[in-house]
Amino acid sequence: MFSYRHAFHAGNHADVLKHAVFVHILNHFNRKANPYWVIDTHAGAGLYDLTGEWAQKNGEFRDGIGRLAGDVAVPLLIERYLDAVSKLNDQGAIRLYPGSPWLALQALRDRDRLRLFEMHPSEAELLAQNVARQKFLPRRQVAVHRADGFDGLNALLPPPTRRGIVIIDPSYENKTDYRRTLRALNEGLKRFATGCFMIWYPMVRRLEAHELARSLERVKADSWIHASLAVSAPPDDGTGLYGSGIFVVNPPWTLYDEFDAALPWLSEKLGLDDKRGFKLSAKGS
Repeated sequence: MFSYRHAFHAGNHADVLKHAVFVHILNHFNRKANPYWVIDTHAGAGLYDLTGEWAQKNGEFRDGIGRLAGDVAVPLLIERYLDAVSKLNDQGAIRLYPGSPWLALQALRDRDRLRLFEMHPSEAELLAQNVARQKFLPRRQVAVHRADGFDGLNALLPPPTRRGIVIIDPSYENKTDYRRTLRALNEGLKRFATGCFMIWYPMVRRLEAHELARSLERVKADSWIHASLAVSAPPDDGTGLYGSGIFVVNPPWTLYDEFDAALPWLSEKLGLDDKRGFKLSAKGS
């Protein structure tokens, strides 16, 4: 149950897409003075060393953020993301890579709140240690829960501020994650219809992944954006990640145009063969 460790995949093409969108949403929420909550249902360790043994084992970051670092002319969506990563690193090679909890920590203002869920015992311990080292944080501003984020989400909705971002990105190592993700979104929207919900899912040769991608567009919501990025053809052996998708309910009004500009660029930069490609669709945004 606990075999998945995100450190093996930190900074890969899926992280680039997911975290670039997350940074954009955070920046958009910070445009208004009103406080907000960020709820991360599958937080991971929060911070990753790309020079470490796990990240180096497969070196997935080399075909992800490694292809973008140092590029001068980049779309705005990617520029903000690279700026957020660079805050943790000196000029030159990227050593530390921020997961979604760290990107949220960088964006939080005094009255904003961050709630993090992580079930993996080792990941949860690392996450708590990483957060505890940030001495500048008021104790009540960030809470780390060693618990199932699917189970814990509803108790926090709606947040007291009535402004909030929910990011749901399980590993999907367990096939039930696909069904639970869709259920969490539908139940979350019943409690917090105006919330911004961000769903990440993998593109793999698994029926559940394709069904989730289709089912997301049938949720009861007035507006959403759905983007996917494939970096290669599906593997012949039927295993492995060849792309990923992002589904955002109640997205920032600026997100579609930035996706439209960034996806072709990302496809060229991160594509591994002539089967690379992207899709972008939207409702009411």
